[in-house]
Amino acid sequence: MELLLDPNVWIAFAMLTSLEIVLGIDNIIFISILVGRLPPEQRDRARRLGLGFAMASRLALLFTLSLVMGLTADLFSVLGMGFSGRDLVLLFGGLFLLYKASHEIFVEVEAREQHVPPTTDAATVKSAGNKLFWMIIGQIAVVDIVFSLDSVITAVGMVDQIGVMVAAVVASVGVMLVAAKPIGEFVDKHPSVKVLALAFLVMVGMALTAEAFDQEMPKGYLYAAMAFSLVVEVLNIRARGKRQAAQAPQA
Repeated sequence: MELLLDPNVWIAFAMLTSLEIVLGIDNIIFISILVGRLPPEQRDRARRLGLGFAMASRLALLFTLSLVMGLTADLFSVLGMGFSGRDLVLLFGGLFLLYKASHEIFVEVEAREQHVPPTTDAATVKSAGNKLFWMIIGQIAVVDIVFSLDSVITAVGMVDQIGVMVAAVVASVGVMLVAAKPIGEFVDKHPSVKVLALAFLVMVGMALTAEAFDQEMPKGYLYAAMAFSLVVEVLNIRARGKRQAAQAPQA
């Protein structure tokens, strides 16, 4: 009870929740883009499962803090550069994100894929749809682990109480769950925004890979670049909408 009456705890909770939400932006974008490849009736379920994995992986890491902190110790060195378990997770996660985002850009720009292969066989259609659904959930789960590791290490550096960390993670995932659907619908509705979001994920993948080699890239710069590009694109969308509205009466 004393913990709940301590204003410092509430301040720490608010700061950590806000930080977790900011750190979860790239996670939401990744989930929104992959879920957009699914049929509309499966998207809400995929979002919930994806964010459920995100929360479960964060909580699992929080309850194994000794393991998480042990991941920062060097396992081996190459040419005088030490690599820890965290570095390896960031390296493979960054490379996976680079590959996946680049592939999705290619699919979006050059070879847009169908959700389900054209066929008249209902059983085949359902099987292909289920296979795609669980393949996407698996990819989301892999990236969730990478983002969760960074998120939890940040949380440990800010707050001492495990209860505050757990509450902040649950609250941030709740906010992400509410925001994921409108963000996903907006991204899916505007192909140019989707390509922009994928380009942002490429930058995040580069940042994770660089961080694995102890080359820190402040995420504030990445988010600022993304925010600026998004504002410009929103202005372009509004300008296109006004031009179309002006041309409609003439048609």
